[in-house]
Amino acid sequence: MASKRRLAPMAALSVGALFSAAQAQTGTGAFPGVDPVAIEDLVLANHILANEKVLDGFGHVSIRDPRNPNRYLMSRSVAPATVTADDIMEYDLDSKPVDAKGRGSYKERLIHGEIYKVRPDVNAVIHSHSPTIVPFSVTKYPLKPILHNAAFLGEGPPIFDTRDAAGPTNLLIETPALGKAMAQTLGKANIVLMRGHGDTVVGPNVRLATFWAIYAEVNARQLAQAIAIGRPITFIEGEEQKLTHDTMATAYERPWQMWKREALRSK
Repeated sequence: MASKRRLAPMAALSVGALFSAAQAQTGTGAFPGVDPVAIEDLVLANHILANEKVLDGFGHVSIRDPRNPNRYLMSRSVAPATVTADDIMEYDLDSKPVDAKGRGSYKERLIHGEIYKVRPDVNAVIHSHSPTIVPFSVTKYPLKPILHNAAFLGEGPPIFDTRDAAGPTNLLIETPALGKAMAQTLGKANIVLMRGHGDTVVGPNVRLATFWAIYAEVNARQLAQAIAIGRPITFIEGEEQKLTHDTMATAYERPWQMWKREALRSK
């Protein structure tokens, strides 16, 4: 019982450390007019995804600016596990910082801006190097759902290959042309794999996008295990996939609260 009693103040301290700046940003703060919960969720998504081993020292999360659909909010260039509200910056859709204040930006921020340009339904973007997904980006085996929580994968995500758009590169999305090409490959899907790199997940809000990013990795691990056991593999397909996807797309709040608790405890 004693150990349980100690958890509450630890979590409270973590919340204060993570979000005191976000609370100060209401009204006349850095993001006047933005619900502080939106900033809190953006910070939390970084911590949750790092805690769940989807993000490591690299990767990034953004949300469309609730005040202006032609701008988005994302951290300055730091490791996701260390993001605080003070790190959040505002960008236009050309991925230029509105007021950098001397802070550095992620090189691959163009991923976010170019997707927001062509997908008005998207309000959150997550780019990761999700470890078990990378093998599916370099093989012909489709990352199709075998787990109901990953039904959003549908018939398998499209794969973006930088060579198709620009020939040999360093595999990073550092130019508007590559960002546009990747957004075009994404199309109307919820996730695009990036050859030898990772994946990018999009969603109508950051909590659901986080849910999808985590379960894409979980499904990849389970599918790799199924492949090792041997074929045939029974995928979630057709009408069953659509029905399952529709159901699970509304089920993200419960795991979000669990992931939030675990991320705060780890601080």
